[in-house]
Amino acid sequence: MTFKRARSEEQRAIRRRAILDTAAAMLDEMPVAEVSLNELSRRVGLAKSNVLRYFESREAVLLELLDDFLGSWLEALADELAREVDAGAAPEVRARQAAEVISRSLAERTVLCDLFGAQGGVLERNVSVEVVKRHKRASIARLATMAELLRGHVPEIGDATENFCLMALAVAGALDTYVPPPPSVLAAYAEEPELGVLHMELPDALRLAVTSLLLGVLPRD
Repeated sequence: MTFKRARSEEQRAIRRRAILDTAAAMLDEMPVAEVSLNELSRRVGLAKSNVLRYFESREAVLLELLDDFLGSWLEALADELAREVDAGAAPEVRARQAAEVISRSLAERTVLCDLFGAQGGVLERNVSVEVVKRHKRASIARLATMAELLRGHVPEIGDATENFCLMALAVAGALDTYVPPPPSVLAAYAEEPELGVLHMELPDALRLAVTSLLLGVLPRD
């Protein structure tokens, strides 16, 4: 892919989108930690200095992708919750159904979970105050959307909804860092299977964590 110099806002927008799309394609092939600005520049067909005209760092690119992926996930989540949560069921049943949907849906989006896992410790470390403010505004808006979706199906959790949503996403990022285990850990499990007694696959771990969180904030009579 090669570009001529962008001279209009429309051309600049196309260039930014191409950089984001290329970075997204890289995340289908490799974890966040392996996405480099040099390789991104090579794949998009721009000098690194030109990529930096549009995004101030690799981390700024990935933060914007995090918002994109989160938005796409929430659109899908709305349909999944509407389809799988029984509006006529008791609160605890609806909470369990919602937790199942949320955990399964997140587990299917390993790139999103990987980005969540890198957000605080990596992605927010090499960006300007302006980029952080823009990212946080977008995150707050996405969190409000998720909370509104959940309240539509489990209104009983009330004011705790936002905190649950925040914790569920943080847990998804944290659990993703353990999946899959590195080769040395897998080798240890193979030699001594009892060492892997606490190991869980991401879908199972997320289901347990999200269900526990949601039931924990559900009021009891």
